[in-house]
Amino acid sequence: MKKKNYSILLWVIVVFLTLTIFVYQRLTGPTHPVMAKETFKGKEISYRLLRSRNINENLPVRIKALDRAVTTFINFKNFKDPKDDWKRATDEIEMKRTGDVLTGEIPGKEEMAAKIEYTVRVVIDNESFLINKGKSIVARFKGDVPGFFLIIHIVLMVFGFIFALRTGMEALRKEGNHHRLVLITLVIVFIGGMILGPIVQKYAFGDFWTGFPFGIDLTDNKTLIAFIFWLFAFFMQKRSRWWVVLAAAVMIIVYLIPHSVLGSELDYESGTMKNKYSWVQITNPRLDTNYIHKLKSKKNYYLCPPC
Repeated sequence: MKKKNYSILLWVIVVFLTLTIFVYQRLTGPTHPVMAKETFKGKEISYRLLRSRNINENLPVRIKALDRAVTTFINFKNFKDPKDDWKRATDEIEMKRTGDVLTGEIPGKEEMAAKIEYTVRVVIDNESFLINKGKSIVARFKGDVPGFFLIIHIVLMVFGFIFALRTGMEALRKEGNHHRLVLITLVIVFIGGMILGPIVQKYAFGDFWTGFPFGIDLTDNKTLIAFIFWLFAFFMQKRSRWWVVLAAAVMIIVYLIPHSVLGSELDYESGTMKNKYSWVQITNPRLDTNYIHKLKSKKNYYLCPPC
């Protein structure tokens, strides 16, 4: 096979693998809608339940049931909130039917990273069943991210993975010319992950960075790890091409981890973000005032460890 044709084949393989990985990430992530069909007493119920919503927007719930005798009810509470509990049956939201579709709405949240937990109860012939095999659904509320930043961030992260794989393949060849590809990959990962990533995070959850050393956000931390390995690959590639192969392998591992796992989450008990160690903006006025330190703006309060 000619060198040019061989290179084209490798690019095609890389693009296919990249699309496969991103579809996997999308389907396994904690914000991907829950979709399924279930049958109760011979009645088929299909649904697509959302697990992510912008703040200040109600969360729509839609269920499809052909049988007009089927009724459905929504029950919800704040996720892991010790002061909240499941509503009584009389406080549930009864879903309204329009044709074959039953719809309802859960009131939205004002706080970024606030989570709610909800269930849908199906009633057939005075018997009740919970969809999703009886498991509740957790949805998180986020700030509105401008499309410009979000699209460029996603595009660069996709191309970062494409170039990472292609660079690793080139480094595996003894006569491969991977040096220019390493630089391109490093630049893409830096701009897409280390610059645009924090910007998207700021719009969505109010903080530029919640990874090491400030927190345990897995998305931020895995981006940081990928960038560090490509930085090592850039400076060490002349000593050994295996640094490049290692950086590509780390990139694959990083992208196999579903997106948004261990991401920003509001702790209802303390009013702070659970994935941060310190300096977290307070949203809950019930906190001990001894831990509150007013900064420059009178409207902004921050929590820090006792000092």
